Amino acid sequence: KKTSLRPLGNRVLVKRLEQEETLKGGIILPDSAKKKQETAEVVAIGSGKATETGKLVPVPVQIGDKILMDKYSGQEVTIDDEEYVIVRAEDIIAIIN
Repeated sequence: KKTSLRPLGNRVLVKRLEQEETLKGGIILPDSAKKKQETAEVVAIGSGKATETGKLVPVPVQIGDKILMDKYSGQEVTIDDEEYVIVRAEDIIAIIN
């Protein structure tokens, strides 16, 4: 699904991956008890960060990558009833293979 939002600079638009709602033993967690997920899928990327010399350093992820990000990083946004997070490329800890 294509989104109408394109982040600028070294920012990345991600969608958090859903957390499993049922614990071992069959306990179901309500939304208020779920912790924020650090794993997400990259939906859109900015053009990159410009250095002092004007050279453009591209964002190190691609659309579709699964990533691990800082837990409380980014700005949460809602587009077409879908929740996304805009994070800086520096807040991405790892790419999940």
